[in-house]
Amino acid sequence: MFKPKKQQQKTSCSDSGFTILESLVALLVAAILLAAIAPVLVISTATRVQARRVELASQAAKTFIDGIRSGAIAAPSQTISISASTESNARRVTSVTVPTSVTGKPGDYLVKSTTDDSVTKMALPISATGLYCFTRAGTITTTDCTNKSFEYYIQAARIAVTGSSANDGYRLAIRVYRADVDFTKTRTASTGETNKKTQNPYTGGLGDRQSPLLEMTTDIANTSTSFNALCQRLGVATNKGCS
Repeated sequence: MFKPKKQQQKTSCSDSGFTILESLVALLVAAILLAAIAPVLVISTATRVQARRVELASQAAKTFIDGIRSGAIAAPSQTISISASTESNARRVTSVTVPTSVTGKPGDYLVKSTTDDSVTKMALPISATGLYCFTRAGTITTTDCTNKSFEYYIQAARIAVTGSSANDGYRLAIRVYRADVDFTKTRTASTGETNKKTQNPYTGGLGDRQSPLLEMTTDIANTSTSFNALCQRLGVATNKGCS
């Protein structure tokens, strides 16, 4: 006697899988989304990298200043001379009319690259010769920069009163350039209060490697520096002399 076999019930489902057309549409949508957010990702990454460059350049400048003050790093050989501030030839950043009329001399406090003799000037670097190198190990050297891994070039000069001695101190002018600056192409630097040429902390690309990441000045003195020396270099009150 034969037993009848039970027939298996067939299930129908219209969602058993994606068709090729649906897969292509999904890929197209994903590609459009990636294309839309790609510029944002690129700009965000470039900005983070540039901000990090500026931060490290600031750290390099601080390390350089500490080394100069402690004597671990030799002071720059280039000296920019300025006249001593006196009662009749006062030095101020901005002009004033009372109690005595004094013309402001912002150039005496800034690092400029112009050829005007009336302003403090530090010529643009034409080669790596004479520059300090901040290495990836955090050290600063003036020799063999091309044979070592380094992050930044540091250009420096002394701004001192004409006829002053070593104990009178000086103002240290600093520019920090990227290691990939091309000395065969035009370099730039600030030429005044309103014409700044330092790199922006944000960028949508590789940044301007021909411009300094940082420009700054700071005062270098020692225990033998007198108040009169500071007064002659930094400036005096509008109606008083240094003595």
